[in-house]
Amino acid sequence: MLKMFRREPPPLSAAPVPAAAAGPAETALRQINERASGLGREAAEVCGVIADTQRIATAQAAALQALASQLQDVVAAQAAIAGETDNGLRAVAEVGEAVQAVGAEVGGIVDTLRQVSGAAGQITQIALQTRLVAFNASVEAKRAGEAGRGFGVVADAVKDLAAKVEVSSKEILTTVGRLDERIAALAREIQRSEGSPAGGVHRALDGVVEGVGRIHEASRRSSEVCAVLEAQMAGIEGEVRQTTRALDGAAGRTENFLRISEQLIEAFAASGLETEDSPYIRAAQQAAGQVAALLEDALAAGRATLEDLFDERYQPIAGTEPAQHTARFSALAEQLFPQVQEAALQLSDKVVFCIAVDRNGYVACHNRRYNQPQRPGDLLWNTANSRWRRIFNDRTGLASARNERPFLLQTYRRDMGGGRFVVLKEAAAPITVGGRHWGGLRLAFNF
Repeated sequence: MLKMFRREPPPLSAAPVPAAAAGPAETALRQINERASGLGREAAEVCGVIADTQRIATAQAAALQALASQLQDVVAAQAAIAGETDNGLRAVAEVGEAVQAVGAEVGGIVDTLRQVSGAAGQITQIALQTRLVAFNASVEAKRAGEAGRGFGVVADAVKDLAAKVEVSSKEILTTVGRLDERIAALAREIQRSEGSPAGGVHRALDGVVEGVGRIHEASRRSSEVCAVLEAQMAGIEGEVRQTTRALDGAAGRTENFLRISEQLIEAFAASGLETEDSPYIRAAQQAAGQVAALLEDALAAGRATLEDLFDERYQPIAGTEPAQHTARFSALAEQLFPQVQEAALQLSDKVVFCIAVDRNGYVACHNRRYNQPQRPGDLLWNTANSRWRRIFNDRTGLASARNERPFLLQTYRRDMGGGRFVVLKEAAAPITVGGRHWGGLRLAFNF
């Protein structure tokens, strides 16, 4: 069973001293404090809105930068297409020239075939004449009788040979005639001359040239459009950067204004003047002392070492979103802190949460309502309901965690998840263990 707390804080006062019991000066101070508190609330709202706008502007700037990069890739691709279409046009022109040269060669082949046809015709005439001579020789050999028999045999053989030559010559003439017609038709298809219609090959090449030309023209127009878009994108990107810089400056000035209002409220509270924030400041200090006492008792009982309590090697928990971590003191914190943290929630129905964090903003154990196990894939629900074992190292979180003054009072806008925000005040008090600053007790409450 846990030991009793070492230090008993003074009892809390639930409300400030009524204004009627105070003098004029004290009443005026209270009114100033109320005005400072109201200004702080408004400044916190403005800070939150500016921070949201900054995130949106930053995301837009990144998106514009990525789009500009992609647009440059498109321009480069268009230039490559234009280059390839130029090469294509040159290649088609070369093909046309080659086809024209082939046409000329085909014309030469036609001429040669016609020469072959003429030679074959001459051979046919010679064969006819040879047959006539052989016929006459055969007649003369028969008239010569037995003496001309041998000559007659030769004459018959010559006549037969001449007949075969004549048949072959006619076949050559027929074949050459057909080749002449086909090659002449091919020559007409692939040759182009002034004043004559283009053949099928050249018509096809002309179609290719026209198609490549249209691609080239479309690429050129697209490149012009992309160039205009690129210039416009550069202008928009510059304007977004300027807006982001302006937002940064506005955020800085607004945070300064918020900090001044917080310092005014702190000064009123530190002066001893009872304000509406005083009960929460005392409750935070009391709870910080209770947590420190519990940790000191754990050290004395050997349940933990200083090295355990000041462990900063946070181990990520796989599959968590937002990311959760464990430290060597996490299990001990889950055993010790709830009795203090849950009790502080009973101070007022305005209290939103009470947590002990180490100096880096690590929350080992949140209030029970926010200590829910995460739901895989449900970021909005996890953000709102699973806030334990997380590191809150934002401006407010780190300021509270690292504060070593008696107390710190801050005003800020808190993301509750699901697009819902609330403006809170937070009183923080330092937690010291073993003579070292361990972290802070954060007590947040509504206005």
